Amino acid sequence: MRAYVSAVAACVVLAGCGGSDDGGGAVASSGSRAVSLDWRRVATSADRGRLRGWRGAWINALSHVDPTAIGREPALFDPDHSIAGAMPQPGAYRCRTFKLGAKTGVGPTFTSYGWFACRIDRDLRGQLVFGKSSGSQRPIGTIYADTDTRSIFLGTMVLGDETRALDYGRDAGRDMAGVIERIGPRRWRMVLPYPRFESVLDVVEFVPA
Repeated sequence: MRAYVSAVAACVVLAGCGGSDDGGGAVASSGSRAVSLDWRRVATSADRGRLRGWRGAWINALSHVDPTAIGREPALFDPDHSIAGAMPQPGAYRCRTFKLGAKTGVGPTFTSYGWFACRIDRDLRGQLVFGKSSGSQRPIGTIYADTDTRSIFLGTMVLGDETRALDYGRDAGRDMAGVIERIGPRRWRMVLPYPRFESVLDVVEFVPA
């Protein structure tokens, strides 16, 4: 938990985990609305490509998964299901991760993990910052507005006992890019196409704690 607090504090204060925008951004208080920054100006070329291929990643991943493994959560695993209200509010959340497909063709094609604590705060620009609070792999990064039915996550992976997240864009092996969608009342998912580790697609579900 201490490692998470240090990493998220660095993101919130320095506004570095989701990259920087050439246009800058107004300093915002914790209660203000997020300024509008264009994620396309922040995302690396590789991550723009991953995000363009999000649907192909879904189809690829689902083709390797036993339908009975995901049948209990139709809304969560339907690539075409999203509703208005893609930007979550700051606060404490419960999250759980699902890994779909095997990147190398070897290993499990569906892995689910238990619930863990995560949090969304605002950085000095007013942008939302998402962070997972425990575990050996902890995504931390910025949420950018896109459309009413989807927002964009750009961040990095914090590993092991590391206490500080790398700036987004410094290490392609740690960079993360995902699509955030609301799939129900007070229920969201973060879809990470072609993550660097293990799977073809990661789905992170999160609900208010």
